[in-house]
Amino acid sequence: MTVTEIIKQAMLAGLGAQVKAIEFVDELVKAGELSKGEGATLVKEWVSKAEESSKDMDQKVKDAIAAAFDRVNVPSREDLEKLDKKIQGISARLAKLEGGEGKVGGD
Repeated sequence: MTVTEIIKQAMLAGLGAQVKAIEFVDELVKAGELSKGEGATLVKEWVSKAEESSKDMDQKVKDAIAAAFDRVNVPSREDLEKLDKKIQGISARLAKLEGGEGKVGGD
């Protein structure tokens, strides 16, 4: 199972839990245990906490993936961009030298 599949299942489980929580609150409202306002407030709190938890989980997954890439020495996008800039600079200097006072190597 890939990391993406695990994340997807976790998110679906979270959504399923939200649906169950809303259904539970609706039942409490129907039974008179909670007012509609209290039920709505409770649902809003749960949804807010679920969103916060989802963002936290997303950041943890990103951190874990970045750490795994770092351990296996996979270059980051930033590393590749720096390397690309260096290559462009070297290419420009080489083109200037080749177009300058004769070609290197006596061609």
